[in-house]
Order: sequence, then structure tokens, then C-alpha cells
Amino acid sequence: MAPSSPSEFERLKEIMAKLRDPDGGCPWDLEQDFASIAPYTIEEAYEVADAIERQDFGELRDELGDLLLQVVFHSQMASEAGHFSVEDVAHAINDKMVRRHPHVFGTPDGRSASGQTDAWEAIKAQERANKTGNGESVSALDGVARALPALMRAEKLQKRAARTGFDWTNPADILEKLDEETGEVREAIDEGDIDAIEDEIGDLLFVVANLARRFKLDPEIALRKANAKFERRFRAMELLAASTGRVFSDLSLEDQNTLWGDVKRDEPGRRSASDT
Repeated sequence: MAPSSPSEFERLKEIMAKLRDPDGGCPWDLEQDFASIAPYTIEEAYEVADAIERQDFGELRDELGDLLLQVVFHSQMASEAGHFSVEDVAHAINDKMVRRHPHVFGTPDGRSASGQTDAWEAIKAQERANKTGNGESVSALDGVARALPALMRAEKLQKRAARTGFDWTNPADILEKLDEETGEVREAIDEGDIDAIEDEIGDLLFVVANLARRFKLDPEIALRKANAKFERRFRAMELLAASTGRVFSDLSLEDQNTLWGDVKRDEPGRRSASDT
């Protein structure tokens, strides 16, 4: 398959401009603004991640194209409003990458990957400080986007806090905190206070995210895998019920649990009887 020519990006820009042209453009595209397009941008990023997880490189190519379209779409709207162009976007990221890699584009220093991570974070911290040079307070938590998925944002907040020394020192401390938070969830349930239940469940999830971070695991990925495992097993239960002429939703909870156990037992790669 021949690679795309360098003019393909220019063609994409021209297509987006035509779609947004008040004279003969697409009515749907013309109705959009930054806020209405933002959910599609997030969705496309997740579809890229899904294609990577499934190692489907044909689909990855297509999904990266969809994500690139989002960049061009936002840039076209910004250009129309006189804010910036897609060239400005490219210029900004080019400058940022050079600035954050002085060991590559400046003087080589033989740093390791972990050393580069530390230096990267130090440079980012300085950039945040420069942005708030107008007298505003500077926090180690500045720059953690509020729109991130909650588990991902929890991990990033915890990483930032840990760089200041505010962190648990070992997994046992986190497990102890999990027990404490689980007890507080039980107390809130016993009291029947729905707001307190929500608050305590949030605390519990926050601590779980910290436990994942302690082992350098991404809690978002861990939960995605748990979702996939549940979906796989649930669909298998439905098929198992159907194979014996039964409708899964018509079964008693006891019979459904029996099917769950059957599916777990027969699943390839199952670790142990305690695997949930």
C-alpha cells in the first residue's frame, strides 16, 4: 500500500474548510462549535486506544485519521474566529517538544528514560510557573485537566502530590486505608444517607486508584480489563443458557450464579478458584 503523499494533510484542511463554508458547506458541520465537537474528540481518542489494545493496525490507521480530523475541525473553527490556525497548533507542539528534550536538541547528557521522566516533569512544572507569573498561586496540582476520566485524574493528582512527598510509603498502608474506607461505606449505608454513600464510595475509589499507582498500573486500564472480563463472561452465560433452551433473564439468581461458576471454570487462562 503506497504511503499518502505530503499533500494529503493540505487536502484534509481544504475539505474541512469546505465543510465549514457558509456558501455550500455542510449544515451539520456549520452548526458545530468547540463544545459540541469536544465529546467526539474524546470518543475518537478512546477508539484509538481500543484499536491499539486489540492490535488492529488497519483500524488504528482509520481511528488516527478520525482523531486527526478532530484536530483540524477545532483548528478550523479557531481560525474562523481569529484565534489560531492549525499551523499555529503544529508550531506550538514543535516548540514544546524541542523545549522539553534539551538532551536531544541541545547538549546530550546520557540520561536514562527515568531520568528523562523526572526532567520532563521539572520542565512542565517550570512552564506552569511561568504561566501563572501574574501573581496567582502555583500548586503542584496545576494543569491536571478537570475533564479527564475520574480514575485517570485521580492517578494524575496522586502522582503530582507524591512528588511533594505526600504519599503512602508502602502498599500495606494503602490496604489499611482501603479497609477504613470500606468500613465508612458500610456505616453510610447503615445510616441510609445517599450523599454520604456517594462521598464514601468516591473515597474508596480514590484509594483503589492509589493502590494501582503504587504498582505502576493504570487504574483506567485495569477497570477496562475488568469490564471486558465481565462482558465476556456475561455473554458466555447467556449463550450457555440458550444452549439448553433457557432464557437467561428468566433464571433464578441461584441458577445464574451457577452458570457464572461454570463459565469461570471453563475459561482459558483462569488463575484460581478465587478469581472473580
